[in-house]
Amino acid sequence: GEDSRSFHVSIQGTPLSIVSVGETYSVTAVAGGQLILECPEDAVPPPHIEWHWEGSPLREDARRRVLAEGRFLQIRAVGAADGGEYSCRATNALGDTSLRVQVEVHG
Repeated sequence: GEDSRSFHVSIQGTPLSIVSVGETYSVTAVAGGQLILECPEDAVPPPHIEWHWEGSPLREDARRRVLAEGRFLQIRAVGAADGGEYSCRATNALGDTSLRVQVEVHG
């Protein structure tokens, strides 16, 4: 079998750089913009997805929202305090997988 992963990030109106280092992706965001991280899991049965920030469960608030049953994490009005390591963990009856993203904020 083959195991392939794709990873998509979008920031509205600003350029983006993604660097893959092993299983950790590095993303540069611009302060004041919007950042959307995707946990690319198309597993069957559909997995339960959890997001973490700096090793702790992510708390949603007015700026940080988990969308599409966990597949996307949206951060609005990105600020320096939003930098750090984000991870998503997808779990179903067949196992689990995780993805780490290191976010740096510039601006």
